[in-house]
Amino acid sequence: MEINNVLVYTEQHEFVSGSISFEDGIIKDVSLTGEAAAGNDVAGDDALYAIPGLVDIHFHGCMGADLCDAEPDTIKTLAEYQAGQGVTTICPATMTMSLPELHKIMANIGAYQGDTGAHFAGVNMEGPFISPANKGAQAAENIIPCDAALFRELNRESGGRIRLVDIAPEEPGAIEFIEAVRDEVNVSLAHTVADYDAAMAAFRAGANHVTHLFNAMLPFHHRKPGVQGAAADAGAYVELICDGVHIHPAMVRAVFKLFGSDRVCLISDSMRAAGLADGDYTLGGQAVKVKGNLATLADGTIAGSVTNLMLCLKNAVQDMQIPLEAAVRSASETPARSIGIFDCCGSLSSGKRADIVLLDRDLNVRQVFVGGRAVK
Repeated sequence: MEINNVLVYTEQHEFVSGSISFEDGIIKDVSLTGEAAAGNDVAGDDALYAIPGLVDIHFHGCMGADLCDAEPDTIKTLAEYQAGQGVTTICPATMTMSLPELHKIMANIGAYQGDTGAHFAGVNMEGPFISPANKGAQAAENIIPCDAALFRELNRESGGRIRLVDIAPEEPGAIEFIEAVRDEVNVSLAHTVADYDAAMAAFRAGANHVTHLFNAMLPFHHRKPGVQGAAADAGAYVELICDGVHIHPAMVRAVFKLFGSDRVCLISDSMRAAGLADGDYTLGGQAVKVKGNLATLADGTIAGSVTNLMLCLKNAVQDMQIPLEAAVRSASETPARSIGIFDCCGSLSSGKRADIVLLDRDLNVRQVFVGGRAVK
């Protein structure tokens, strides 16, 4: 099959008129026929943008389902919804659950053999190795110290599908944990009260990622740069939620200037209400009230988002003045690189999966191909 007369997002992170051909689910050729043009202000005809399918490495649920439900159809529900939104590869996140629940969740992940909807790249293990002092919407009673043996047991049960494990680096045993597992999984700093020195110690030990930057960590202060300053100095990947609730637009712009689109991973951090109406839901066993684009616990704590990654990309461009080229990179290539799957997805390149999204000039999804198969 061939897609003609589109503005192709190239490996050089620019839009150029051209075409894409694919066969048996793989991109065979990308032919460029024009000059590079600025994605935010392309003059001329109404050619669609062709971008790589997005890669969400941190979300919990959608359409009433949550990864932690551990039901046979849970991941299938997540994968099918996300594919329809232009998110063609997913790495959903667990929560700080009890150990029996975590074992059940990982067993369910290990058993998943789905072939519909978005590609399932693995999971982001958010908790239980976090700080009780900055738990956010996680359940305090299930927080435990870092445990490499437990992590390995859970990873075996998941079929080796844990791509990220989140920890608070200031907690006892955290540095030893990083040193023990750094060659087996990407370690991310999360739900923490670490200062700059504690965070730098974690990065030197092998951590390479920060979970939802600014959220559930100490503020970025001019004399106390904290996790944010350490991440910038260490060259770590950082997740950013651009739902219009979690991060002020000025801070989004500042993060792109500080880290660059090659280190910023846009994420949705969505919970089970994404795609559904306002109402009462749950997250990690806790009651959540959803009204508009805000999801909160009873005490007012923000409990994830109710958006999806494509809408976050659109927000970043249209409401936060992030160049389209940078936003696309941060929602596709950069997250794919961060969890080690860029060899198969994250760019429109010959030999990679034909995960392609066509957008109109208002960044509305017009068509989605997952592995060359049209899903919208």
